[in-house]
Amino acid sequence: MSKLECNIMLIGFMGTGKSTIADKLKQILNVEQIEMDALIAQEAGMSIPDIFEKFGEEHFRDLETDMLEKFKEKKPVIVSCGGGAVLRDENIEIMRGQGKIVLLTATPQTVFERVRNSKNRPVLNGNMNVEYISGLMEKRRERYEMAADIVVATDDKTVEEICEEILEKVEIA
Repeated sequence: MSKLECNIMLIGFMGTGKSTIADKLKQILNVEQIEMDALIAQEAGMSIPDIFEKFGEEHFRDLETDMLEKFKEKKPVIVSCGGGAVLRDENIEIMRGQGKIVLLTATPQTVFERVRNSKNRPVLNGNMNVEYISGLMEKRRERYEMAADIVVATDDKTVEEICEEILEKVEIA
């Protein structure tokens, strides 16, 4: 296998498999993996829902931008980006400067099945249903597609199949 020479930035709506795929790619490629939301929570000393509640979404988005800037110094890494990281043009440009942006997709029903028992999804508070998820996914779809270098659907595929497809498309398999 060829060596990974750039960062792989995994983007997509919550529940599309970013964390799971990042972890598997880390094992396959033997490179560092960064879970962006977990790192933000760790550095802030509070959970993502608490950051949203105490400081608001805009502050959280500022933390995302600052975090993405830090990744410029780390190559190669697999970064599992927060679901809303592409909402700012600045973040997309930062990601583009670091490597390949891989969009993971899934149907609203699949996302619901994957996240329905999670208490750590502040944008779904009180709205944990397929219809709301579908609407929010549609609102963000254009941003995700505009940012992506590569798109990989995750519905009805194994983790290994998804990783293989990513590596083929990133041209290191």
